[in-house]
Amino acid sequence: MTQVTDIDGIRFRSVLGRFATGVVAITAIDSETGKPTGLAANSFTSVSLDPPLVAFCVAHTSSTWPRLKVAERLCINILSEPQQDVCRQLAIRGGDKFANIDWTTSPGGSPVIKEALAWIECTVENEYLAGDHMIVVARVHHLDQHHEGEPLLFYQGSYGRFDG
Repeated sequence: MTQVTDIDGIRFRSVLGRFATGVVAITAIDSETGKPTGLAANSFTSVSLDPPLVAFCVAHTSSTWPRLKVAERLCINILSEPQQDVCRQLAIRGGDKFANIDWTTSPGGSPVIKEALAWIECTVENEYLAGDHMIVVARVHHLDQHHEGEPLLFYQGSYGRFDG
């Protein structure tokens, strides 16, 4: 059943844009090419301590998500303030998303982006259809702090930093 709403999409985005979020890069090794791939997201949260679960949202239109979700392990990289270019590069459609991005590997072999504040290695536990996105719940297997610095923030359609 389709619900009709009178909430304008532009207004919806404008109002919800007043909630500052961090930015993450979700990465994996593409099983078909053996190369790293990833996408940027600002919808990320912890879900549960026992078992350790996190969640993020991915648009149905993502051409990268189908390659990420079949990987043995994913790595969620919490991006630092100077990583706006990394975020923008992972947000584009097509091409070599990891061109000129330095990375190492997590214990399970997923790409850990250098200078990310922290990384969380996980596997997809469940996906839930939610409008024009999928809510992905993932089980955490390894995690660590990676680099000191300030977080990359997204607020009112722009990237910024926390001045505290």
